Amino acid sequence: MTITKDHIGGLVFLCLSVAYGYYARDIPLLPGDEFEPFTARSVPNALAWIGGVLSLALIVTAKSDAANTLRLAGLDFGLVSKLLILVVLFGLALDWLGFLLATVLFLVAGYWLLGERRPKMLLIASVPFAVGIWFVLTQLLDIYLAKGKFFTMLMGG
Repeated sequence: MTITKDHIGGLVFLCLSVAYGYYARDIPLLPGDEFEPFTARSVPNALAWIGGVLSLALIVTAKSDAANTLRLAGLDFGLVSKLLILVVLFGLALDWLGFLLATVLFLVAGYWLLGERRPKMLLIASVPFAVGIWFVLTQLLDIYLAKGKFFTMLMGG
């Protein structure tokens, strides 16, 4: 059996989905949420299951031809490292800046790392997406997102 890029990608995605689903169990619930059909754990659990099923489907259906084998030459590991560091910084910034500002900065920095340099395009691609996700989470799904320590220090309370 030849292990291809699709097999490795599916296996990595399966591991990430399992880990994500495992840690989704640690999301705290508000008192009485255990009786609600939709809680703060619902979307993360659904994403973990969907990711697991899709990664298994990728592993099972991947073609094992020699032309699709993994070649490391030409891959930009520096860019991948920078994006991984950016994800860690995003996780750290969430607590201080809050979801909306941290997400906008994360997306702007991510697009900039990927080569987009036009400021107008960076903002157009980042702000509406972050505001849309924030709106869906807070207004439609009624999920509480902390404002961030920095915002709380500036505005109080």
